Amino acid sequence: MTNEDLGYNHFFEENRAKLGLGDFSVARIVSESRGAYRVKNASGEYRAQITGKHIFTASAREDYPAVGDWVAITELPSDQAVIRAVLPRLTMIKRKCGDRSRNGHKDQTQIIATNIDVAFIIESVDRDYNLNRFERYFALAKDGGVRPVIILNKVDLLTAEELDNRLAQLENRFPEVEIILASVVSGDGLNDLKKYIVNGRTYCFLGSSGVGKSSLINKLLGKDSIKTRDVSSSSGRGKHTTTVRQMYFLEIGGIVIDNPGIREVGLALTKQGLEISFDQIAKMAKECRFVDCTHTHEPGCRILEAVKNQELDEEKYLNYLRLKKEADYSDLSDNEKREKKRQFGKFVAKAKKQLKEFE
Repeated sequence: MTNEDLGYNHFFEENRAKLGLGDFSVARIVSESRGAYRVKNASGEYRAQITGKHIFTASAREDYPAVGDWVAITELPSDQAVIRAVLPRLTMIKRKCGDRSRNGHKDQTQIIATNIDVAFIIESVDRDYNLNRFERYFALAKDGGVRPVIILNKVDLLTAEELDNRLAQLENRFPEVEIILASVVSGDGLNDLKKYIVNGRTYCFLGSSGVGKSSLINKLLGKDSIKTRDVSSSSGRGKHTTTVRQMYFLEIGGIVIDNPGIREVGLALTKQGLEISFDQIAKMAKECRFVDCTHTHEPGCRILEAVKNQELDEEKYLNYLRLKKEADYSDLSDNEKREKKRQFGKFVAKAKKQLKEFE
């Protein structure tokens, strides 16, 4: 297996030269668990750690290596390696989270995977089917420069009529996104999925726990390399079988990444990323009467007109407003966020006081 088979290309080689890392070997991060990494290149696979200097100079989670990264390494005996630097990323999927970072502070973002070509966004028909959730995943993918593809899984649970209805909903809401109808039970969609897999390209599977990500990857691998479990009968929720991000290499070529299930898809995107995800709305916004139109009440708003005339799906519009609010908040500085929370607290206190006076 060559580095090119692992996804290495001119982009990474050019940046390696610009950073003066030509004397180091390169390898790809294939798994991460509690600060320990496994890296792989044409020479083999190594257990790797970052340097103390890297830990000291890192100011955010994005400064640390992530699954999918290409890194410069120094090989040591006994299949050990030291990570010297992370090469610039071609694409990156990240989400907002509240997990504690290594320095004790709350991270603003969590990197899901890097240097991804296609993100398979998976929902199953039996428990978590939701068009708005698809849209959130699309926002994550497109903001990071990754092409999303829908996988509607477990279609064997639907009648032909029910499946036609679901497909019509998806095609109407997301006419620009390709759709794969899949089932590991009936085998539907597996050949369609394999057609996407190209040697040297990287694919990640995103979705809630229990939607069948690991089962589909096992089918691609041709063996049960990943443990799977049934959905909980008491809660109806998927169980977190996948606990770490892991890269797998297919015999047919191509690389896939399995991710732990995501129950809350918090956004970590910019306003520009939102416009990419809602390009139809972004184009309409340019036709609004006012440059600073909020698209909620202003006269001459092209978007409100489109919703009224059913030119724009109302639920898509409402989801856009929700995500725009999150993106606006994400763009605020820490001080601005604290002030916004303080002002909101004062508003709540005032409202409660007025209610008591009314009583």
